[in-house]
Amino acid sequence: MAETEHPTVNFSNFVVSLASSAMHHLGEAPDPVHRGENVDLGLARHTIDVLGLLRDKTKGNLDQEEERLIETLLFDLRTKYVEIVKSQQV
Repeated sequence: MAETEHPTVNFSNFVVSLASSAMHHLGEAPDPVHRGENVDLGLARHTIDVLGLLRDKTKGNLDQEEERLIETLLFDLRTKYVEIVKSQQV
């Protein structure tokens, strides 16, 4: 059985993978199994918190591109999370 090729394992691909997971939990990516949006704010927040933890624990060890990537992802995810929470309170 042939092994499936996967993207190179590096910090950038890892944090993008986590961000994609968070976007899925925010309902921004369709669920391939259920063919629709599946919002889970608890899992989204957990994944966003994991990204924040990674940013904090890797501070001073990332190059400028990696720092910019994780900061941008965190900003975008947190903004989207807040928008969804606020829209559900109306």
